[in-house]
Amino acid sequence: MVHTPHLVKASTIQESLEQRFQHPLNANAIRHTKSIGDWVGLERLGVHLVRVEPGRDTTQFHYHHQEEEFIYILSGKGIATIGESEYEVGPGDFMGFTAPSQPHSLFNPFDQDLVYLMGGERRPVDICDYPKLRQRLVRNGEDRHLYNWDDLQPFEI
Repeated sequence: MVHTPHLVKASTIQESLEQRFQHPLNANAIRHTKSIGDWVGLERLGVHLVRVEPGRDTTQFHYHHQEEEFIYILSGKGIATIGESEYEVGPGDFMGFTAPSQPHSLFNPFDQDLVYLMGGERRPVDICDYPKLRQRLVRNGEDRHLYNWDDLQPFEI
């Protein structure tokens, strides 16, 4: 990778290898990612160039309690599920998710790759809910714990 600490040239991005990621809670959610924010040393913000093949999900339907995130579609089309609504999205469309937000996911049912820029915060602690699975992921640093909603107990002081 040839770049300065603050600049990554388009040719470097194009020539670099993608990392394949399969979501641990959705076997159909496979993304091919270039974590371009890492290349310039971003620590509090993740910025990723993502490619999703036809027929694949991008993630498991979810929302974060602490971290905001965004998606900007560069090419291809997808179906975004936000809350209980579905939207066809394509080049130039932007989605932003506050913390907490409506649950969301993205699916590529079309015949060409879906490519987008995705970014979000990298807080040390986050809670991510998966409403369709009725599960909660609690992340504290590198520690991750998954809980079933039915097993959660109120904690009163």
